[in-house]
Amino acid sequence: MALNVFDHDEYRPPVWKSYLYQLQQEAPHPRRLTCTCEVETRPKYYGREYHGMISREEADQSLSQAEGSYLIRESQRQPGTYTLALRFGNQTRNFRLYHDGKHFVGEKRFESIHDLVTDGLITLYIETKAAEYIAKMTINPIYEHVGYTTLNQEPTLKKLLPQSPEAPDGPVPVKEDRNAEERLTSLVRRATLRESDLAPKYEKIHNFKVHTFRGPHWCEYCANFMWGLIAQGVKCADCGLNVHKQCSKVVPNDCQPDLRHVKKVYSCDLTTLVKAHNTKRPMVVDMCIQEIEARGLQSEGLYRISGFSELIEDVKLHFDRDGEKADISSNAYEDLNIITGALKLYFRELPIPLITYDAYPHFVETGKITDTEKRLESLHEALKLLPPAHCETLRYLMGHLKRVTEYEKDNLMTSENLGIVFGPTLMRAPGLDAMMALNDIRYQRLVIETLIRNEDVLF
Repeated sequence: MALNVFDHDEYRPPVWKSYLYQLQQEAPHPRRLTCTCEVETRPKYYGREYHGMISREEADQSLSQAEGSYLIRESQRQPGTYTLALRFGNQTRNFRLYHDGKHFVGEKRFESIHDLVTDGLITLYIETKAAEYIAKMTINPIYEHVGYTTLNQEPTLKKLLPQSPEAPDGPVPVKEDRNAEERLTSLVRRATLRESDLAPKYEKIHNFKVHTFRGPHWCEYCANFMWGLIAQGVKCADCGLNVHKQCSKVVPNDCQPDLRHVKKVYSCDLTTLVKAHNTKRPMVVDMCIQEIEARGLQSEGLYRISGFSELIEDVKLHFDRDGEKADISSNAYEDLNIITGALKLYFRELPIPLITYDAYPHFVETGKITDTEKRLESLHEALKLLPPAHCETLRYLMGHLKRVTEYEKDNLMTSENLGIVFGPTLMRAPGLDAMMALNDIRYQRLVIETLIRNEDVLF
């Protein structure tokens, strides 16, 4: 029986830790040291903080008055390159400075030098003061204590929103953030989701992207503040989980995509789509196959004859817009070849093919085996390499294609013919290697043909 977190006596909303937030407030503020004379060689994207070609010693002497003071100088050793000289920790630190439309010294890119220095001072201060604390942030994460699978009701959200975070040495007041509910959505979702007996237990890695958060944000893995001015952490593009970059390396592969982030059906990662919609297989696969079988499998050239591409694109548009509410009935699309074309297009547009890039070499090697029994054994092992959602979808599709072959006297579609059609659709050579793809076509056909003929044994 599934655990409902609200019925569990030991469940408590997470305690948000403000130690790092407090340190960010204490960090030195940037102090621009302006040059009193006009420097003719000053690049147009620098201001009065540019001092021209001065030595390290001169820069150090000029900056010695105040923590956080900074200037830009041209390197004497490498003319044409620029250095940011920054006073921190009672010493002058020098950073090679770059500009490509934005200013940067590392991965982060800034609109202004002031923002770059502000972020740098925050990072230097926190990483100096709390190095040991940061190293231990991933120990005992709150993430492990918050479970989820399917979205529950919204009213529970407000009960879990933190009113003010608590530091190890006492609470620090934090201004109310009008976006607080929004920025905590993904973690709150985890706490308000219930297990469903029918929900597939597919594993999915998070799709983390570097993200700039507006207003104070806390990591939803370790509950610590995400410091900095921009790019403070990463956000999962599929479920909205916000975490530190270092925390993202230890977050479990249990992404539960949110439909607010997953806005398409076609061209969407298969596992992401089925988890977002809480289904065993992509709804486009189920709906198209059910429609095709409902209309009958006797249609000559089924899957071989193409429908009008404009109407196939129209079906795609309807699925992307309406999802499972898309109308693909005969009233909407009289030509069955439009539906078969839409199904093939779905598989062609998967960013990771149904038979994945990782598993592709193993399937191709299987196609090269001439002994039938050994080929089946090899295929059985190769299927284990597929992600569960891919394997389930392949099983369902092969069962359907097997039923298509039962009417081959009418539709003229044998397992060999279907292998020719679906081989390149379901299997794509990794790395877009044209020669490899050309050489592998016959093996792709043999693999799909064998899967169709033996779907009852292999799955």
